[in-house]
Amino acid sequence: MISTKRLAIMTIAAVMPLTLFGCGRLSLTQPDDEKVTTQQATEEKTTTEAESADIKTLNGSSVVGVDTNYKLEQIQDILGKNFYFEEDEQKKQDGLIKGYMEGLDDPYSEYYTAEEYAKFMENTEGEYVGVGVQVSQAVDTNVVTVVKVFDGPAKEAGIEDGDIITEVAGTDVGEMDLDSIVNMIRGTEGTDVVIKVYRKLDGKYYEYTVKRRKVENPTVEYKMLDNNIGYVSISSFYEVTANQFIDAVGELNVQGMEGLIIDLRDNGGGLLDIATQMLDFMLPEGKLVYTADKDGNITDEYTSTDEQQFTKPLVLLVNGYSASASEIFAGAIKDYGTGTLVGTKTYGKGIVQRMFPLTDGSAVKITIAKYFTPKGNDIHKVGIEPDVKVEFDAQAYRDSDGEKDNQLDAAVEEMMKKLGKSTGSSNTDTNAKEPEKDE
Repeated sequence: MISTKRLAIMTIAAVMPLTLFGCGRLSLTQPDDEKVTTQQATEEKTTTEAESADIKTLNGSSVVGVDTNYKLEQIQDILGKNFYFEEDEQKKQDGLIKGYMEGLDDPYSEYYTAEEYAKFMENTEGEYVGVGVQVSQAVDTNVVTVVKVFDGPAKEAGIEDGDIITEVAGTDVGEMDLDSIVNMIRGTEGTDVVIKVYRKLDGKYYEYTVKRRKVENPTVEYKMLDNNIGYVSISSFYEVTANQFIDAVGELNVQGMEGLIIDLRDNGGGLLDIATQMLDFMLPEGKLVYTADKDGNITDEYTSTDEQQFTKPLVLLVNGYSASASEIFAGAIKDYGTGTLVGTKTYGKGIVQRMFPLTDGSAVKITIAKYFTPKGNDIHKVGIEPDVKVEFDAQAYRDSDGEKDNQLDAAVEEMMKKLGKSTGSSNTDTNAKEPEKDE
């Protein structure tokens, strides 16, 4: 069991997937991150309509102010008398509210139309109509990169990991936000979408026609490596992930697993509840993560029970695209000393967003807090340093069609040490106690 407070949808992800399947491998674009795709996602909670904000008024007054209202009236009068094309009132209203939210100068606080909000909620369920890729967008350049191509329509069409999306349906996406791009790629089941990409490997552009279909894929993949080393890759922390993870570990145990490698590379985050459920399975009783508001007041604290079920040697693979919920997971494992982190420094997204549904089906997502690891470490814009630093050799990975993964090799080497099958000693303490806060 996890001790939590449930209030509204809390988002902590940094990346947005077009599918929720498989293990991320080559770069998630980014840490943009954090608009890194989130894939961008979350912690589930509920907000009643009574608690929902009314975007039009606040305490009986216009939220935009008298001067701004007057200016809008002037602009509307000018449009009514002079604008050549037909006006779309709904688009104008949505654009007004989106601009209002952009004024917060926070890439994670934004407005969702009713349609966008419905699609956002689909992301956390593990099923929706898409093309089968995970993408991310760099905040500084707006470049949208295909992080992972899963078995599905995009892979069948020829799109590859690392491709940069330049156009969707004939529209240049260079100045578009990630959510809008994702909405263009998704659509009605059975329809086609044309996606143009730039392939850095050969410096050429390619155009693919991809048929959309329902995507219902797992977020966890697993296999047994040599020497009875279990391997589990987690692409996102969504509703289906905790059960899939526990089932995977159980199956590996049946196969005789002696130690476990968990791959969180390119995992941009997901549901906070799910990450803490999985930590409850992995760690002894104690604090897992807590959040604090801008005044430093603790707003939520998540703790595990004394029902720890996993006590075997553990290694975590992380990289610069491991963000949000991934960092909560990795940060807790590191603070408790129950596993060794291998790879490169994580992204560094240590802030939390909450989704507030509005009465018309739309919603606003705003940053409400910062989260801290069990020891009280603030990782926002800092990230988590691995215990064993290993840069990823992307060229070798591509040249070998994914067979040569030097970071995974390093993780296996660390596990071999833990198992006493090679020289070196283990840093894992399966009887770890709750860590003390660093001063």
